[in-house]
Amino acid sequence: MSRTITIAGRQIGPDHPPLVIAEIGINHGGDLAVAKEMVRLAAGAGCEMIKHQTHIIEDEMTDEAKAIFPPNADVSIWHVMERCALSRTDEAELKRYTESFGMIWISTPFSRAAADFLETLDVPAYKIGSGEADNLPLIRHIAKKGKPVILSTGMQTIETIRASVAILEAAGVEHALLECTNLYPSPPEIVSLRGVTELREAFPKAVVGFSDHSIGPEMALASVALGASILERHYTDSRYRKGPDIINSMDPAELRFLIDRAKEVWIAANNPKQRTAPEEDVYRFARGSVVADRDLPLDHVIGEADIWARRPGSGEIAAFDFDKVVGRRLTRAVTRNTQLKWSDLA
Repeated sequence: MSRTITIAGRQIGPDHPPLVIAEIGINHGGDLAVAKEMVRLAAGAGCEMIKHQTHIIEDEMTDEAKAIFPPNADVSIWHVMERCALSRTDEAELKRYTESFGMIWISTPFSRAAADFLETLDVPAYKIGSGEADNLPLIRHIAKKGKPVILSTGMQTIETIRASVAILEAAGVEHALLECTNLYPSPPEIVSLRGVTELREAFPKAVVGFSDHSIGPEMALASVALGASILERHYTDSRYRKGPDIINSMDPAELRFLIDRAKEVWIAANNPKQRTAPEEDVYRFARGSVVADRDLPLDHVIGEADIWARRPGSGEIAAFDFDKVVGRRLTRAVTRNTQLKWSDLA
């Protein structure tokens, strides 16, 4: 089954090269100028889509969040988002700036108010983060807007996301599910590449991808070979910035690498097992031909010890026909290493 979704004209699915999403998220630290520079460098790296995070703090969290400290931050989650959130005006400008480079801009709304604000910007799709993957009222609110949805599934199992997927299916919105591990960074001991395969099998109507929080591009590239059609990674202009997500963020050079190599892996993953035309010249010399392994007289009945297969493969009888020669009678005398022909055999 070919599963495809379309976001701002970009078709996404197994029949298309993987979409690499550069997640700026909150790596700009609340500075629009920094965010714009990240976008500019991403465009130069060949990026197609930028993902932001939309935080309207008062609708996203209660005061209890001021006492919750994420593992990758030294202040509360409330203060992290308060410090890093762009204003609505700045966010609108970032979208405009991104689109001026021909890239697609989407964002993750972390609240109902954020989703409604993004709708005023006419975003072409919504990203739902792993923390909201089972937030049924928010998913239902977003699904009603009728736009494609990309849903990360970190911290979830196949069974626990069924209700969320059912909402998206009932709303008739195109959707993608991303395998994800929510530890920053994620060591290979807890990353699940098999999750890509399990999502594809469990949800045949969804495009499947991989949201990567590991260090380096290896896990994301491996996921393409397993069928991931979307690759999402945190992105920054420089790894020397401070911020909770910088440690597992790619820079522009790695973004370029991921885009190029992901396309190559996708191409190779879809090639059937066969001998290709460019291999023919190699095949002619690399394979073996059946030859006499010693001098043999006329009318000799060939035994297995009388013949062998040696390069080049320019002989008439290929090595894979070796057994067809055994037991045949020679119609002429041959010397050792003579390439045998079918006409030499009675």
